Amino acid sequence: MVLIGLLAGFVAPRYFAQVGKSQVKVARAQIDALDKALDQFRLDVGHYPTSEEGLQALTARPNNEANWAGPYLKKGVPADPWGRPYLYQQPGTHGGDFDLISYGKDGRPGGSGEDADVTNW
Repeated sequence: MVLIGLLAGFVAPRYFAQVGKSQVKVARAQIDALDKALDQFRLDVGHYPTSEEGLQALTARPNNEANWAGPYLKKGVPADPWGRPYLYQQPGTHGGDFDLISYGKDGRPGGSGEDADVTNW
């Protein structure tokens, strides 16, 4: 019994560290997919969705957008791996046309490791 407890104490932290790294990788992959969908929206419509239209413009036609050819996502706009919506801002404030942000595990700006922001810049 003691041996099993020691093994669990050794393996569990490594396992949970891998889960955290996987969530960050998923967030990066989702941001990349959203980035590509937004580029396709721009090619069709001529501009990126406004901040007010948000990422929902990828799944539902915004008002007065005759050239909208979506939906641009197969399954709708995903939440980040921690269950919160991605933040979208257009125009971007970091040198790009738009900003996509997940605040990581802690849900607050900044941080390090699993708590670090995952962005498109």
